[in-house]
Amino acid sequence: MQPVRRTSLIAQVTEQLRDEIRSGRWAVGSRIPTEPELTELTGTGRNTVREAVQALVHAGMVERRQGSGTYVISTSTLGGTLTEYFADAQQHDVLELRRALDTTAAALAARRRDEADVAELERLLEERRVNWDTDIEAAIEADVQLHRAIVVASHNAVYLEFYDSLLPVIEAVIRSRSTRAGEEYHEEHEELVRTIVDGDSEGAARAANCFLARLIGEFPETR
Repeated sequence: MQPVRRTSLIAQVTEQLRDEIRSGRWAVGSRIPTEPELTELTGTGRNTVREAVQALVHAGMVERRQGSGTYVISTSTLGGTLTEYFADAQQHDVLELRRALDTTAAALAARRRDEADVAELERLLEERRVNWDTDIEAAIEADVQLHRAIVVASHNAVYLEFYDSLLPVIEAVIRSRSTRAGEEYHEEHEELVRTIVDGDSEGAARAANCFLARLIGEFPETR
């Protein structure tokens, strides 16, 4: 038996962290544990953890945010590539793409959602509502995760992989809206979730389409 080489240990820890992301235990948009927490969880040194996290940064699966932490931005290296592309795209163009994606996802979710999906959608909807006026960061995270949960409820893994690559841009749009008075869109989100829970696929598609059409109107086309 030979001693474990340091590079092998880093690779093992990197794979463990990658598994947490792929499994969904660390969802796209969520903050991963801090380096001290990861050190304790993996039973390895801080340098090992730091290099493992950096490997995921290079792979485009997580990003460091100054003063905030490290966040999951993709479940795969392909998603990371798409995320970089969308980051440079016109916001109006991304919203038009999202309109198509969200509309179809809502219709699929209304047909395929299960009890766990319903519970998660209702939890995130309530979390978004109660935090909007008191903890905008928590409200924004709930908003982002709510739209992702609709795609999760479609039970289409390929759809979810592609949608995850859009999440950083989606979050940026939500943040820009949250600074404006009267832009809460509580009723629109409630209708969207209600139609999905009720299994009304046409109503869900209509609710998602109308909501995104309004957003597109807020960000006029620029060429």
